[in-house]
This record gives sequence, C-alpha cells and structure tokens, in this order.
Amino acid sequence: MNNSQTIHYEIRNTLALVLAGGRGSRLQNLTETRSKPAVPFGGKFRIVDFPLSNCINSGLRKIAVLTQYRAHSLIHHLQRGWSFLRPELGEFVEIWPAQQQTKDVHWYQGTADAVHQNLEIITQHKPRFVLILAGDHIYKQDYSKMLAEHIESGADVSVACMSVPRSEASSFGVVNANAEGRIVEFVEKPVDPPAMVDDPERSFVSMGIYIFNYHALMEVLEEDALDSSSSHDFGNDVIPKLVESSKVMAHNFSRSAVHDSDCYWKDVGTVDAYWEANIDLTAVTPQLDLYDRGWPIWTHQSQYPSAKFIFNKGNRTGAALDSLVSAGCVVSGGMVDSSLLFTDARINSYSIVYSSLILPHACVGRHCSIKRAIVDVGCQLPERLIVGDDAELDAERFYRSEQGITLITQEMVDRL
Repeated sequence: MNNSQTIHYEIRNTLALVLAGGRGSRLQNLTETRSKPAVPFGGKFRIVDFPLSNCINSGLRKIAVLTQYRAHSLIHHLQRGWSFLRPELGEFVEIWPAQQQTKDVHWYQGTADAVHQNLEIITQHKPRFVLILAGDHIYKQDYSKMLAEHIESGADVSVACMSVPRSEASSFGVVNANAEGRIVEFVEKPVDPPAMVDDPERSFVSMGIYIFNYHALMEVLEEDALDSSSSHDFGNDVIPKLVESSKVMAHNFSRSAVHDSDCYWKDVGTVDAYWEANIDLTAVTPQLDLYDRGWPIWTHQSQYPSAKFIFNKGNRTGAALDSLVSAGCVVSGGMVDSSLLFTDARINSYSIVYSSLILPHACVGRHCSIKRAIVDVGCQLPERLIVGDDAELDAERFYRSEQGITLITQEMVDRL
C-alpha cells in the first residue's frame, strides 16, 4: 500500500475519545445548566461540534463522547445531531456517561481516569490507535495528518503542540522537544514557562490532543490508576511519566491545521474568551472561517425560517450591521451592530444591541440599550434595560467580567 492507502486503513482502526465531562466553572452562569462542550457557539453550533466535525472531516468514524457534568443538553444534542453514521459499517458516535465502572466506585477523577474507567469498552473495539481530544476547544484540524506523522515517527504517543506568547503559557503544559521532535521535558502549567530556543518571547505548549498506540495507553493507565499520589490527569501525570520511559513526539499543529484557519485554536473557557471568539466571527475576515465548504462544521439545527428584518420608519428601523444573524431571528425595528444573534433571537423596536451575543431564543425588549454583553439562552430582557453604560450598576445586577463583559441570565433578570 502507498502512504495515503496506509493512513486510510489505519484511521479506520483509530478510536477517537472526546472528553466532554468538564464543568467549565470559569464560564460562570453559562454552565449552570449545561456542560462546557454543550455551550452554544457561532450562532447555531455547540462547542463540541468542532472536535466532532474534525473527526468526521478527517475520516474518523469511530467516536465516543465521555460525559459527566450536567450532561442532559449535551446528550440531547448528540442524539439529535450526531446519529447519522452507519453502525452496520462499524461507524458510530457513542455516548459514554460516567458509570463508576471500576472497583473503586467514584466518578471521573481526571482526564486519564475518565479514559481508564472505559478501558474495557475501548478494548472491545480493538483499536490500533486511540485519539484523545478535549470537547471544549474551537479549532479545525485534520487528525489524519497527525496520525500519519505519528506512525512514520514510530512514537508511542504523539502530542499536538503549538507556540503561544510566553506570557500566556502558564495555562498550558509546556513542551521541550529536541531537533527530531521528541519531547524531552513536559512541565504542566509552570509559573515561569521556558521559552522556545528560537524565540524567547514564545513557548511551545500542549493542546491536549494525544494519539496513543493502544497497548501504550493500556499500560500507562493501569500504572497511573495504582498510583495513589496521582491526580489521574494526562497533562499533570501521564504525559510527564511517559516522557521519561517512552517515545513521546511533539506534533506541530501547523502541519495539520486546516489550510484556511491560520493555526486558529481557542480555549473559550472564560467569559471574556468566549465573548471574544464569537465577536471575532463578525469581522470582515475572521480568523476562523465558518464558510469553508471543504471543512464544514456539522451540527443539529432545528428548521427555522430565514432571519427577518422589519420596519423602516424614522428611528424605528430593523437593521443589522457588521453582524451575524442566525435562522429564526427577528429584528423588529431595532438596531444590531457588531453583534452575533444566535438561532431564534429577537430584537424589539427602538432597541440598540452593540458588540453583544444574544444566545438562542433570547429576546431584547423595546427601548433597550445592550453593549458588550452576553444574553443567555432563552433570557427575556425587560423594556428600557440599559447595560454597558454603568459598570458599577452592571456588576451589582449581573455578572461583569474583568474585561467589562456583562453576562445576563434569566435568573438575574428575575431578581431585578
């Protein structure tokens, strides 16, 4: 077989595990009723749709999603939007909820423990390789290219890595790789991150994307489970141990990032990062291209009619400028500027929405002024509400982030 045939064959023997049980507490009230991977993104998607779409577009057809925290809306979304594969051909997107399957009865204690508790199911699928992904990052990557490099290098484990400003590297596992790309040091979230050899202002960090040879994964997880001092996390415990005993290779994300994405990768784990990543989509040329038909982002979406803009009389004009407006939205005599309206949102007369995210089924009442805000799913804003002009008042009534983004939920509105 030639190289492309080999990769096509091997990717059919690869099992992808999407870790989607995270609490996402830094997203504040956005994850009170849903897990972080289930949070809406980009108008009609959920965050989890991005790693899942990467799998499908890369040729992966054996996918398991590991759930735990507030998983109902995530499971509902997966059942409706991700059940189109053909099980009779060995294709699937399965949901693996936390089931306390080991003799030590507890929920998932860390990312490695989540996989360890499912080793029996993994073994039943008889994979040659296991791809482990976070379910809460926004990016576009061709995993088949990473797999090809993994096989060619003869690695036991490959870790996807990218360079970030050194000032931001303390949030990641920082990697030191030799000239051949073999990782010789892995430090999880260091206070003083080591810089890259050729760029003292940047660090090379792990993206939390791993390819394991099946037997290497089985062995290291069994060892980690017996270690009472371990936090049972891939970044904290498993990868650093493997660096000392196995061949662990760094895969540069630039070699598998989808061509139009310019190595775009975002952890939208805070209110500010979530707002910024969504608002960036309203730019003339956003960093993340959602219009690329060669690498579509798949999702479940209800059949709503086209967006509607009504009234054009005096100061009662329904219009949107430099904005994304999703299906089912009605802009009724209000003005939307530099904002993103998610599915089935409504903006009523004489209101102004600027640089804000209006999540699905939310409604902005008449005569409102909403600036630099996130309005949660289904939230109904009362008439004449003003947000974004008085920082102290916003912080008193709602959640206000370090960068001045106001998050509004229905519970907060009910307390007004």
